Amino acid sequence: MATFLYKLGRFAFRRRRYVVLVWVALLGLAGVGAATAPSAPADNFTVPGTEAQKAFDLLHERFPGTNADGASARIVFKAPGGQKVTAGPNKAAVKQVVAELGHTPQKATAADPYTADAVSKDGTTAYTTVTYEVKSAEITDATHKAIEDAAQHGRDAGLTVEAGGTALQASPSTGNSEAIGVGIAAVVLLITFSSLVAAGLPLLTAIMGVGVGIASITALASTFGLSSTSSTLASMIGLAVGIDYALFIVSRHRHELMEGRDGEDAAGRAVGTAGSAVVFAGLTVLIALAGLSVVNIPMLGKMGMAAAGTVALAVLIALTLIPALLGFAGPKVLTRKARKGRAVADGKPNMGTRWARLVVRRRVPFLLAGVVALGLAAIPMSSMQLGLPDDGSQPVSTTQRRAYDMLSDGFGPGFNGPLMVVVDGAHSDSPKAAAQQVKKTISGFADVKAVTEPAFNPKGDAATLSVVPVSKPSSAQTEDLVHVIRGHSGEFTKATGAEVLVTGTTAMNIDVSQRLNDALLPYLALVVGLAFLLLMIVFRSVLVPLKAALGFLLSVLAALGAVVAVFQWGWLSGLIGVEQTGPIMSMMPIFMVGVVFGLAMDYEVFLVTRMREAYVHGETPQQAVVTGFTHGARVVSAAAVIMISVFAGFIGSSEAMIKMMGFGLAIAVAFDAFIVRMTIVPAVLALLGRAAWWLPRRLDRVLPNVDVEGEQLRKTLTEQPRSAAEEEREPAVI
Repeated sequence: MATFLYKLGRFAFRRRRYVVLVWVALLGLAGVGAATAPSAPADNFTVPGTEAQKAFDLLHERFPGTNADGASARIVFKAPGGQKVTAGPNKAAVKQVVAELGHTPQKATAADPYTADAVSKDGTTAYTTVTYEVKSAEITDATHKAIEDAAQHGRDAGLTVEAGGTALQASPSTGNSEAIGVGIAAVVLLITFSSLVAAGLPLLTAIMGVGVGIASITALASTFGLSSTSSTLASMIGLAVGIDYALFIVSRHRHELMEGRDGEDAAGRAVGTAGSAVVFAGLTVLIALAGLSVVNIPMLGKMGMAAAGTVALAVLIALTLIPALLGFAGPKVLTRKARKGRAVADGKPNMGTRWARLVVRRRVPFLLAGVVALGLAAIPMSSMQLGLPDDGSQPVSTTQRRAYDMLSDGFGPGFNGPLMVVVDGAHSDSPKAAAQQVKKTISGFADVKAVTEPAFNPKGDAATLSVVPVSKPSSAQTEDLVHVIRGHSGEFTKATGAEVLVTGTTAMNIDVSQRLNDALLPYLALVVGLAFLLLMIVFRSVLVPLKAALGFLLSVLAALGAVVAVFQWGWLSGLIGVEQTGPIMSMMPIFMVGVVFGLAMDYEVFLVTRMREAYVHGETPQQAVVTGFTHGARVVSAAAVIMISVFAGFIGSSEAMIKMMGFGLAIAVAFDAFIVRMTIVPAVLALLGRAAWWLPRRLDRVLPNVDVEGEQLRKTLTEQPRSAAEEEREPAVI
């Protein structure tokens, strides 16, 4: 592979004008496709195989003209101090607001709180539920404004009015986090390379790759059913790996130039060696992202595939566009001193070399310190509770959170997450009697505050009941109640012939959390197993991939422990603006496994490949570790700092879940890059010595030799020097 990539790098360098034109043309075509393509479909969040989804499908079938998973809003009214909402002027103001809500730009139905038993016992609080035929993602800005205007009219009348519900959900704003991340990346690259041109190349190509990727996703959105959220993960990961991959190739090219090689040969060698690492690092990320399909949540699988496509583009750009742009840049990628021939080594080892020598010399204490530190950080994970966010996790400054609190105070916490029980009486002798029996039985369960009368479909063979729990939606008690009702479904069927299903937002959240929890181990086994095989091919070793996988598990467990400590336990929560602690987002573990695994293997491949290269070229195992750090530690550290900065920018989001994801990814990269890869890896390799590179002979014969360390390339270049004709084809540097 190294030889093929060497030729590809030289070709791209030599034919740089054509290569750049091809990528610009691809960006233009993708842009035109995105501009002319139909709008992306709204998020269609389905979870096939779950009871909640089965109930939703049944509602669509038996209740024609209704949208069971349509958007809804809850407008909560509270009378001024000492007054009641049932008083004449207050009641008139509430009815006026309800009338306005029924005439929003999108078709809606607003219930009268005075006839729907939606007034608290003390008479101070009332609410109306507004239902829409469209889903929350399809609610327009005009409808949002109509809701806000109606609420303001109620406030003008002297009432306290707050609004919550799915209809008010908006795409979370992360401010200028991506721009801040790119700005920090630019500073880090400039410090790393001490050259404006060298620092600009990774940023330029990463943005180019993300541009082509996002435009392609937009163009294909209607064809493949990609929602608008599919581009979020693709943008974040594409930018991350795009900078990483370009950073490593540009760094290797500079090294080859300073070794005295001409531009074309240096570009070829950079792509042949660092480019080989890029290919396999990219494959590990592709495996991790594409593996999200095993979770069997279609939207998550599509997001993973879209992001995987953007990563593939980042790899192709690194292998072709980077060497082409290096041809245009010429010697300007070097520092001014290096261009003038004054960059003479002073014999003083760099920081990476000094650190590697220290770790190799004191390998046991450093290994123990790293493992113990990560182990301690992982302890909180043992008490991790998973759930999905609701309005109770919003900042207290938002109207959604204030509405949530007002409902809890006036009606009890369970009013914020009622369960919908669906009674399918198609095979029952008396559907009405069956529904009444279900109501009577559920009313006697613990943690049930109220059960509404059954509401039947026109045919009379299906009914819905609303069950209000005593506890809040995200509580363990409410989850237990869902399981208790479902546990009695067999008894209901046996006694009445009717099938009983539990659904609604709260039940769906519980089912999604369970699905993600059940999928975590199979997903982890698939991703780590395939990556282990891939790394075994790359490093021609059994122990190095095993060490890489175990190190990754340590860093992810430690990062999840830190997330629990901050967002569930509340440690240092005020420092990063966490206003409400609670369950960890159920998607967090599997999301972190996928994203962090890909980035961790990037650092593993780039760092250990240089060690493997030095070992293959005759150095002792300990010397190879030091050599790998001498050439790779600075670049890997820069890449890690860039990623930490990009992810940390999301901590400033007002959305609690975005804040959690930003913190989790940032701390995971920090743990993996600086404790696992920079400390545990050299310590373990120093302890293992030559055994680290052991591979059974049978496996050695079976596994393909991809020559990622460039041994065969080096032999080829040594045995077959460039001909005079090749020298004549050396293009002038522009």
